[in-house]
Amino acid sequence: MSVSVDPFPLLVRVLVVALCAAVSAIAALVAGILVRLDGASMASAALTGSGAFASTLILALVVAGVLARGL
Repeated sequence: MSVSVDPFPLLVRVLVVALCAAVSAIAALVAGILVRLDGASMASAALTGSGAFASTLILALVVAGVLARGL
Protein backbone atom coordinates (compact mmCIF):
# COMPACT_ATOMS: atom_id res chain seq x y z
CA MET A 1 0.00 0.00 0.00
CA SER A 2 1.62 3.21 -1.14
CA VAL A 3 0.63 6.67 -0.08
CA SER A 4 1.18 9.44 -2.59
CA VAL A 5 2.02 12.84 -1.25
CA ASP A 6 0.55 15.80 -3.11
CA PRO A 7 3.38 18.32 -3.74
CA PHE A 8 0.87 21.16 -4.04
CA PRO A 9 -1.62 21.28 -1.18
CA LEU A 10 -5.07 22.75 -1.65
CA LEU A 11 -4.14 26.09 -0.09
CA VAL A 12 -1.31 26.61 -2.57
CA ARG A 13 -3.62 25.82 -5.48
CA VAL A 14 -6.24 28.26 -4.21
CA LEU A 15 -3.61 30.98 -3.79
CA VAL A 16 -2.30 30.40 -7.33
CA VAL A 17 -5.82 30.75 -8.74
CA ALA A 18 -6.37 33.90 -6.65
CA LEU A 19 -3.09 35.36 -7.94
CA CYS A 20 -4.09 34.58 -11.53
CA ALA A 21 -7.45 36.26 -10.96
CA ALA A 22 -5.79 39.35 -9.46
CA VAL A 23 -3.40 39.69 -12.40
CA SER A 24 -6.34 39.26 -14.77
CA ALA A 25 -8.33 41.95 -12.95
CA ILE A 26 -5.43 44.38 -13.29
CA ALA A 27 -5.15 43.61 -17.01
CA ALA A 28 -8.91 44.14 -17.40
CA LEU A 29 -8.78 47.49 -15.62
CA VAL A 30 -5.87 48.70 -17.72
CA ALA A 31 -7.55 47.60 -20.96
CA GLY A 32 -10.87 49.17 -20.02
CA ILE A 33 -9.30 52.45 -18.97
CA LEU A 34 -7.18 52.68 -22.12
CA VAL A 35 -10.18 52.04 -24.35
CA ARG A 36 -12.28 54.58 -22.44
CA LEU A 37 -9.54 57.21 -22.72
CA ASP A 38 -9.46 56.56 -26.45
CA GLY A 39 -13.05 57.76 -26.65
CA ALA A 40 -15.07 54.53 -26.59
CA SER A 41 -18.36 54.23 -24.75
CA MET A 42 -18.65 52.74 -21.27
CA ALA A 43 -20.24 49.60 -22.70
CA SER A 44 -17.38 49.14 -25.13
CA ALA A 45 -14.85 49.67 -22.36
CA ALA A 46 -16.63 47.08 -20.20
CA LEU A 47 -16.65 44.58 -23.05
CA THR A 48 -12.98 45.16 -23.74
CA GLY A 49 -12.13 44.80 -20.06
CA SER A 50 -14.11 41.61 -19.68
CA GLY A 51 -12.46 40.14 -22.76
CA ALA A 52 -9.05 41.05 -21.39
CA PHE A 53 -9.95 39.47 -18.05
CA ALA A 54 -11.12 36.22 -19.60
CA SER A 55 -8.19 35.84 -21.96
CA THR A 56 -5.61 36.75 -19.32
CA LEU A 57 -7.15 34.37 -16.77
CA ILE A 58 -7.15 31.47 -19.23
CA LEU A 59 -3.56 32.14 -20.24
CA ALA A 60 -2.38 32.52 -16.63
CA LEU A 61 -4.08 29.29 -15.51
CA VAL A 62 -2.66 27.35 -18.44
CA VAL A 63 0.85 28.65 -17.73
CA ALA A 64 0.46 27.84 -14.01
CA GLY A 65 -0.70 24.32 -14.87
CA VAL A 66 2.24 23.73 -17.19
CA LEU A 67 4.70 25.04 -14.63
CA ALA A 68 3.18 22.84 -11.93
CA ARG A 69 3.84 19.76 -14.05
CA GLY A 70 7.48 20.71 -14.42
CA LEU A 71 7.64 21.27 -18.15
